Amino acid sequence: MTEENPLKCGVAGVGYLGQHHARIYSELSQCDLIGIYDVNAARASEVADLYGCKVFSTLGELSESCEAASIAVPTDLHREVAVPLLQSGCHLLIEKPVCNGLSEAEEILEASNRGGCIVQVGHVEHYNPVMEFLEERVMAPRYITSDRLAPFNPRGTEVGVVLDLMIHDIGVILQLVRSPVADIRSIGVSVLSGREDIANARIEFGNGCVANLNVSRVSEKKVREIRVFQDNNYLSLDFMNQKGHLLVKDGPELSREEIPIEKGEPLMLELAAFANCVRNRETPKVGVAFGKRALEIAIQITEQIIDGTSS
Repeated sequence: MTEENPLKCGVAGVGYLGQHHARIYSELSQCDLIGIYDVNAARASEVADLYGCKVFSTLGELSESCEAASIAVPTDLHREVAVPLLQSGCHLLIEKPVCNGLSEAEEILEASNRGGCIVQVGHVEHYNPVMEFLEERVMAPRYITSDRLAPFNPRGTEVGVVLDLMIHDIGVILQLVRSPVADIRSIGVSVLSGREDIANARIEFGNGCVANLNVSRVSEKKVREIRVFQDNNYLSLDFMNQKGHLLVKDGPELSREEIPIEKGEPLMLELAAFANCVRNRETPKVGVAFGKRALEIAIQITEQIIDGTSS
Protein backbone atom coordinates (compact mmCIF):
# COMPACT_ATOMS: atom_id res chain seq x y z
CA MET A 1 0.00 0.00 0.00
CA THR A 2 1.43 3.37 -1.01
CA GLU A 3 0.37 6.96 -0.54
CA GLU A 4 -0.97 6.72 -4.11
CA ASN A 5 -3.22 3.97 -2.72
CA PRO A 6 -4.12 5.38 0.71
CA LEU A 7 -5.85 3.56 3.57
CA LYS A 8 -9.64 3.80 3.28
CA CYS A 9 -10.85 5.18 6.62
CA GLY A 10 -14.16 5.88 8.33
CA VAL A 11 -15.40 7.22 11.65
CA ALA A 12 -18.25 5.86 13.78
CA GLY A 13 -19.53 8.64 16.02
CA VAL A 14 -18.82 12.25 15.04
CA GLY A 15 -19.49 14.18 18.21
CA TYR A 16 -16.86 16.53 19.60
CA LEU A 17 -13.97 14.05 19.43
CA GLY A 18 -15.12 12.03 16.42
CA GLN A 19 -15.23 15.18 14.31
CA HIS A 20 -11.50 15.63 14.92
CA HIS A 21 -10.85 12.03 13.86
CA ALA A 22 -12.66 12.81 10.59
CA ARG A 23 -10.71 16.04 10.12
CA ILE A 24 -7.35 14.34 10.65
CA TYR A 25 -8.09 11.39 8.36
CA SER A 26 -8.99 13.93 5.68
CA GLU A 27 -5.61 15.65 6.20
CA LEU A 28 -3.27 12.65 6.45
CA SER A 29 -1.61 11.79 3.14
CA GLN A 30 -1.60 8.05 3.93
CA CYS A 31 -5.37 8.06 4.55
CA ASP A 32 -8.52 8.61 2.53
CA LEU A 33 -11.60 9.57 4.58
CA ILE A 34 -14.35 7.60 2.83
CA GLY A 35 -17.25 8.31 5.14
CA ILE A 36 -18.77 8.58 8.60
CA TYR A 37 -21.62 7.04 10.58
CA ASP A 38 -23.63 8.62 13.39
CA VAL A 39 -27.10 7.95 14.78
CA ASN A 40 -27.72 11.70 14.50
CA ALA A 41 -28.28 12.08 10.75
CA ALA A 42 -28.13 15.88 10.81
CA ARG A 43 -24.81 15.83 12.65
CA ALA A 44 -23.43 13.23 10.25
CA SER A 45 -24.40 15.36 7.24
CA GLU A 46 -22.83 18.44 8.81
CA VAL A 47 -19.48 16.74 9.40
CA ALA A 48 -19.54 14.99 6.01
CA ASP A 49 -20.03 18.36 4.30
CA LEU A 50 -17.07 19.79 6.23
CA TYR A 51 -14.66 17.07 5.09
CA GLY A 52 -16.10 16.00 1.75
CA CYS A 53 -17.01 12.42 2.53
CA LYS A 54 -20.02 10.08 2.48
CA VAL A 55 -22.59 9.50 5.19
CA PHE A 56 -23.12 5.80 5.89
CA SER A 57 -26.62 4.85 7.02
CA THR A 58 -25.40 1.68 8.80
CA LEU A 59 -22.24 0.26 10.31
CA GLY A 60 -22.41 -2.46 7.67
CA GLU A 61 -22.05 0.14 4.94
CA LEU A 62 -19.05 1.60 6.73
CA SER A 63 -17.31 -1.78 7.02
CA GLU A 64 -17.99 -2.57 3.34
CA SER A 65 -16.30 0.64 2.20
CA CYS A 66 -13.51 1.12 4.79
CA GLU A 67 -10.42 -0.85 5.69
CA ALA A 68 -10.01 0.97 9.02
CA ALA A 69 -12.17 3.09 11.28
CA SER A 70 -12.21 5.10 14.49
CA ILE A 71 -14.86 4.40 17.10
CA ALA A 72 -15.71 7.61 18.94
CA VAL A 73 -19.17 6.76 20.25
CA PRO A 74 -19.97 6.88 24.01
CA THR A 75 -17.98 4.34 26.04
CA ASP A 76 -21.00 2.20 26.90
CA LEU A 77 -21.51 1.55 23.17
CA HIS A 78 -17.91 0.60 22.28
CA ARG A 79 -18.41 -3.18 22.34
CA GLU A 80 -21.72 -2.96 20.49
CA VAL A 81 -20.09 -1.01 17.65
CA ALA A 82 -16.63 -2.62 17.67
CA VAL A 83 -17.45 -6.32 17.52
CA PRO A 84 -19.54 -6.25 14.29
CA LEU A 85 -16.91 -4.10 12.57
CA LEU A 86 -14.15 -6.51 13.61
CA GLN A 87 -16.22 -9.46 12.40
CA SER A 88 -16.37 -7.70 9.03
CA GLY A 89 -12.56 -7.41 8.94
CA CYS A 90 -12.30 -3.69 9.73
CA HIS A 91 -9.22 -2.53 11.67
CA LEU A 92 -10.15 -0.23 14.55
CA LEU A 93 -8.95 2.63 16.68
CA ILE A 94 -11.25 2.61 19.73
CA GLU A 95 -11.28 5.72 21.87
CA LYS A 96 -10.35 5.24 25.53
CA PRO A 97 -11.42 3.58 27.68
CA VAL A 98 -11.61 0.54 25.45
CA CYS A 99 -15.07 -0.20 26.92
CA ASN A 100 -17.04 -0.23 30.17
CA GLY A 101 -16.11 -3.64 31.52
CA LEU A 102 -13.45 -6.34 31.38
CA SER A 103 -15.74 -8.95 29.83
CA GLU A 104 -16.53 -6.51 27.02
CA ALA A 105 -12.81 -5.86 26.52
CA GLU A 106 -12.25 -9.61 26.25
CA GLU A 107 -15.00 -9.85 23.60
CA ILE A 108 -13.26 -7.12 21.58
CA LEU A 109 -9.90 -8.87 21.94
CA GLU A 110 -11.36 -12.21 20.81
CA ALA A 111 -13.13 -10.60 17.84
CA SER A 112 -9.92 -8.87 16.74
CA ASN A 113 -7.98 -12.13 16.97
CA ARG A 114 -10.62 -14.10 15.03
CA GLY A 115 -10.81 -11.47 12.32
CA GLY A 116 -7.06 -10.88 12.17
CA CYS A 117 -7.71 -7.19 12.77
CA ILE A 118 -5.50 -4.57 14.37
CA VAL A 119 -7.08 -2.72 17.29
CA GLN A 120 -5.46 0.35 18.79
CA VAL A 121 -6.90 1.99 21.93
CA GLY A 122 -7.01 5.78 22.03
CA HIS A 123 -4.75 6.53 24.99
CA VAL A 124 -3.71 9.68 23.17
CA GLU A 125 -1.10 10.85 25.70
CA HIS A 126 1.10 7.92 24.65
CA TYR A 127 1.54 9.76 21.33
CA ASN A 128 2.13 13.17 22.91
CA PRO A 129 5.73 14.34 22.34
CA VAL A 130 5.94 14.78 26.14
CA MET A 131 5.52 11.02 26.55
CA GLU A 132 8.34 10.34 24.13
CA PHE A 133 10.66 12.40 26.32
CA LEU A 134 9.43 10.67 29.49
CA GLU A 135 10.04 7.23 28.01
CA GLU A 136 13.61 8.24 27.16
CA ARG A 137 14.45 9.77 30.54
CA VAL A 138 12.45 7.86 33.15
CA MET A 139 14.52 4.85 34.20
CA ALA A 140 13.72 4.08 37.84
CA PRO A 141 10.87 6.27 39.12
CA ARG A 142 10.37 6.38 42.88
CA TYR A 143 7.44 8.79 43.18
CA ILE A 144 5.06 10.18 40.55
CA THR A 145 2.33 12.79 40.86
CA SER A 146 -0.16 13.66 38.15
CA ASP A 147 -2.86 16.32 37.94
CA ARG A 148 -5.54 16.29 35.24
CA LEU A 149 -8.19 18.96 35.77
CA ALA A 150 -10.94 20.30 33.51
CA PRO A 151 -14.05 22.52 33.69
CA PHE A 152 -17.34 20.65 33.76
CA ASN A 153 -18.71 19.42 30.44
CA PRO A 154 -21.75 17.10 30.22
CA ARG A 155 -19.95 15.21 27.42
CA GLY A 156 -18.41 12.06 28.84
CA THR A 157 -20.52 11.87 31.98
CA GLU A 158 -21.86 8.44 31.03
CA VAL A 159 -18.79 7.38 33.04
CA GLY A 160 -17.15 8.85 36.15
CA VAL A 161 -14.05 11.03 36.10
CA VAL A 162 -11.80 8.00 36.66
CA LEU A 163 -12.82 6.40 33.34
CA ASP A 164 -13.18 9.81 31.70
CA LEU A 165 -9.87 11.47 32.68
CA MET A 166 -7.79 9.50 35.19
CA ILE A 167 -7.43 6.55 32.83
CA HIS A 168 -5.07 8.70 30.72
CA ASP A 169 -2.65 8.98 33.63
CA ILE A 170 -3.12 5.37 34.68
CA GLY A 171 -1.92 4.35 31.21
CA VAL A 172 1.01 6.77 31.26
CA ILE A 173 2.16 5.64 34.69
CA LEU A 174 1.82 1.93 33.88
CA GLN A 175 4.06 2.49 30.87
CA LEU A 176 6.68 4.38 32.90
CA VAL A 177 6.80 2.19 36.02
CA ARG A 178 6.53 -1.26 34.37
CA SER A 179 5.87 -3.12 37.62
CA PRO A 180 2.83 -4.98 39.00
CA VAL A 181 0.37 -3.00 41.10
CA ALA A 182 0.63 -3.95 44.78
CA ASP A 183 -1.94 -1.67 46.41
CA ILE A 184 -4.52 0.97 45.50
CA ARG A 185 -6.22 3.49 47.79
CA SER A 186 -8.86 5.79 46.33
CA ILE A 187 -11.39 8.46 47.17
CA GLY A 188 -13.89 10.36 45.04
CA VAL A 189 -16.70 12.87 45.29
CA SER A 190 -19.76 13.50 43.12
CA VAL A 191 -20.37 17.22 42.58
CA LEU A 192 -22.44 17.84 39.43
CA SER A 193 -23.07 14.46 37.84
CA GLY A 194 -24.40 11.19 39.23
CA ARG A 195 -20.86 9.76 39.32
CA GLU A 196 -17.56 10.82 40.85
CA ASP A 197 -16.38 14.18 39.45
CA ILE A 198 -13.26 14.53 41.62
CA ALA A 199 -11.00 11.63 42.50
CA ASN A 200 -7.63 10.76 43.98
CA ALA A 201 -5.82 7.43 43.76
CA ARG A 202 -2.61 6.34 45.42
CA ILE A 203 -1.08 3.39 43.57
CA GLU A 204 1.83 1.45 45.04
CA PHE A 205 3.80 -0.81 42.71
CA GLY A 206 5.73 -3.99 43.44
CA ASN A 207 9.07 -2.25 42.88
CA GLY A 208 8.26 0.31 45.59
CA CYS A 209 7.29 3.20 43.32
CA VAL A 210 4.28 5.20 44.48
CA ALA A 211 2.02 7.24 42.17
CA ASN A 212 -0.48 9.84 43.37
CA LEU A 213 -3.15 10.72 40.78
CA ASN A 214 -5.51 13.69 41.07
CA VAL A 215 -8.38 14.35 38.66
CA SER A 216 -11.30 16.75 38.51
CA ARG A 217 -13.85 17.66 35.88
CA VAL A 218 -15.29 20.51 37.94
CA SER A 219 -12.17 22.68 37.96
CA GLU A 220 -12.02 26.34 36.96
CA LYS A 221 -8.98 25.66 34.75
CA LYS A 222 -7.47 22.94 32.58
CA VAL A 223 -4.33 21.19 33.85
CA ARG A 224 -2.46 18.18 32.40
CA GLU A 225 0.76 17.85 34.42
CA ILE A 226 3.04 15.09 35.66
CA ARG A 227 6.05 15.10 37.97
CA VAL A 228 8.45 12.16 38.20
CA PHE A 229 11.02 11.84 40.99
CA GLN A 230 14.05 9.58 40.55
CA ASP A 231 17.34 9.29 42.40
CA ASN A 232 19.31 12.48 41.67
CA ASN A 233 16.74 14.06 39.32
CA TYR A 234 13.16 15.30 39.00
CA LEU A 235 11.09 15.88 35.86
CA SER A 236 8.11 18.23 35.64
CA LEU A 237 6.15 18.15 32.38
CA ASP A 238 2.98 19.71 30.99
CA PHE A 239 1.11 17.45 28.51
CA MET A 240 -1.24 20.23 27.43
CA ASN A 241 1.36 22.91 26.64
CA GLN A 242 4.07 20.38 25.72
CA LYS A 243 6.82 21.87 27.82
CA GLY A 244 8.64 21.19 31.06
CA HIS A 245 11.89 21.16 32.95
CA LEU A 246 14.38 18.75 34.45
CA LEU A 247 16.13 19.24 37.80
CA VAL A 248 19.38 17.29 38.13
CA LYS A 249 21.66 16.94 41.14
CA ASP A 250 24.75 19.07 40.61
CA GLY A 251 26.96 18.71 43.66
CA PRO A 252 25.03 19.94 46.70
CA GLU A 253 22.46 21.76 44.50
CA LEU A 254 19.91 21.12 41.76
CA SER A 255 20.57 22.32 38.23
CA ARG A 256 17.50 23.24 36.14
CA GLU A 257 17.24 22.48 32.43
CA GLU A 258 14.34 23.45 30.18
CA ILE A 259 13.23 20.47 28.10
CA PRO A 260 13.24 20.99 24.31
CA ILE A 261 10.07 19.29 23.11
CA GLU A 262 9.12 19.37 19.45
CA LYS A 263 5.41 20.11 19.61
CA GLY A 264 2.80 18.19 17.66
CA GLU A 265 -0.93 17.47 17.76
CA PRO A 266 -1.21 14.23 19.79
CA LEU A 267 -4.37 13.02 18.05
CA MET A 268 -2.83 13.48 14.62
CA LEU A 269 0.30 11.60 15.73
CA GLU A 270 -1.92 8.86 17.17
CA LEU A 271 -4.00 8.42 14.01
CA ALA A 272 -0.90 8.50 11.81
CA ALA A 273 0.60 5.74 13.98
CA PHE A 274 -2.63 3.72 13.68
CA ALA A 275 -2.67 4.07 9.90
CA ASN A 276 0.97 3.01 9.69
CA CYS A 277 0.30 -0.04 11.90
CA VAL A 278 -2.54 -1.12 9.59
CA ARG A 279 -0.57 -0.44 6.41
CA ASN A 280 2.52 -2.29 7.67
CA ARG A 281 0.72 -4.94 9.77
CA GLU A 282 2.51 -3.82 12.93
CA THR A 283 1.48 -4.15 16.58
CA PRO A 284 0.16 -0.85 17.98
CA LYS A 285 1.96 0.81 20.85
CA VAL A 286 -1.35 0.76 22.77
CA GLY A 287 -3.31 -2.37 21.96
CA VAL A 288 -6.36 -4.00 23.55
CA ALA A 289 -4.31 -5.89 26.17
CA PHE A 290 -2.78 -2.65 27.46
CA GLY A 291 -6.12 -0.88 27.28
CA LYS A 292 -7.70 -3.72 29.26
CA ARG A 293 -4.99 -3.50 31.94
CA ALA A 294 -5.54 0.24 32.36
CA LEU A 295 -9.30 -0.35 32.43
CA GLU A 296 -8.93 -3.01 35.14
CA ILE A 297 -7.14 -0.57 37.43
CA ALA A 298 -9.62 2.21 36.64
CA ILE A 299 -12.52 -0.10 37.50
CA GLN A 300 -10.87 -1.08 40.77
CA ILE A 301 -10.46 2.60 41.67
CA THR A 302 -14.07 3.31 40.70
CA GLU A 303 -15.36 0.40 42.80
CA GLN A 304 -13.38 1.60 45.82
CA ILE A 305 -14.94 5.03 45.43
CA ILE A 306 -18.45 3.57 45.18
CA ASP A 307 -17.91 1.26 48.15
CA GLY A 308 -15.98 3.83 50.17
CA THR A 309 -13.19 1.31 50.73
CA SER A 310 -9.51 0.86 49.80
CA SER A 311 -7.63 -2.36 49.14
